[in-house]
Amino acid sequence: MGDNAFGGLTAFRSGALELWSDGRGKVLTAVAGGWFLSVGVRMIYPVMLPYLRSAYGLDLTTAGLLLTVLFLAYAVGQFPGGVLADRFGERSTLTASAIISAVMLTLVVTAGSTIVLFAATALFGFGTALYAVGRYTVLSRLYSERLGAANGVTAASQDAGQSVLPPVASVIAATFLWTVGFGFVIPLFLLSAVALWLVVPVRSEAASSDGSGLTRKDLRSLGAVLRQPSIVYATIALILGLVVWQAFTSFYPTYLIEEKGFSTTVASLLFGTFFALGIVIKPLAGAAYDRFGIQRSLTIVGSGPTIALVVLPFVDGFWTIAVSTALVSTLLGFATVLEPSLLNTLPEDLRGTGFGILRSIGFTIGATSPVLFGAAADRGFFDETFVVLAAFAAGMIVLAFRIPER
Repeated sequence: MGDNAFGGLTAFRSGALELWSDGRGKVLTAVAGGWFLSVGVRMIYPVMLPYLRSAYGLDLTTAGLLLTVLFLAYAVGQFPGGVLADRFGERSTLTASAIISAVMLTLVVTAGSTIVLFAATALFGFGTALYAVGRYTVLSRLYSERLGAANGVTAASQDAGQSVLPPVASVIAATFLWTVGFGFVIPLFLLSAVALWLVVPVRSEAASSDGSGLTRKDLRSLGAVLRQPSIVYATIALILGLVVWQAFTSFYPTYLIEEKGFSTTVASLLFGTFFALGIVIKPLAGAAYDRFGIQRSLTIVGSGPTIALVVLPFVDGFWTIAVSTALVSTLLGFATVLEPSLLNTLPEDLRGTGFGILRSIGFTIGATSPVLFGAAADRGFFDETFVVLAAFAAGMIVLAFRIPER
């Protein structure tokens, strides 16, 4: 037993050193830091919904529409983000994303009307979307044999942002103004832009596009690849996961406050705990994908939310809700195992564009779930929507066995 534990610790240390070898550690750190901000700040929105509803007189349906706009803009930005990463390289694309996010977030905190709030939110979502594909493609170049583990590290940084930034924003908003709860991250985006520009390597000429754009031959080749069963089933599973993730994260704090009777502080704490667990879950999910493949790893991450989302409407009290929250959090590993599967199937020269298309499709469909969830909640079906989400989570498990192993 002791030898096995020692061997596991040695293997873990060896794997970590490999991720940081050959100067790749500073790139991984900068990319993960930018992702910490990009996704973490988007998750400030759900904990700020009570403030936004009060400030602008929004009902649950309109609040859901605001989050749908955010996620839809993020979805639309995936494809151009992939094209830009292929044409101009990841350094330029990632740096531009951080700068655009800072500028657009400034518009969010200075919005003087509901229309401006919605427009600024859309622009912010689009700006953060430009980061998503480039961070995958740069890691796929640097970590061809350890992509699952490297992706797990950046995914964990995402959940660190989602676990830390929303509670911090909630405390700041309660202490000062809700606008300060958004605005404190603007200088962090600018610092991230500087770091990304300094450390992300420039693509070699051989690895870069000639700038002429996609040819008809490229499109035909990409179309044939996207019709492969491994791509089709993995994309459908990704869509199901995004529907569950976007609906759940959009309204979970509001649900805990309005239906379970928790304070804003406790709701924010549970919401942050949900994402904090992802710091552990995502690296484990990435390592499971590397070792066991897509079928077993996706089954594991889909089982927790399937069980917990059915149980959640029927339990009360802090500790039972906390346990249910922990079970739902295994959902956070779904993209960690599905996205490397998709990346490994796409041709390298069209990887950014192809992955951008698939993410745009997935996030566009998933973005409809918050407004539908909010509309159902407005009509008294808050509890029932969680059971529907459980059915979508179960669908991921069914599809797992239709995805061929690489």
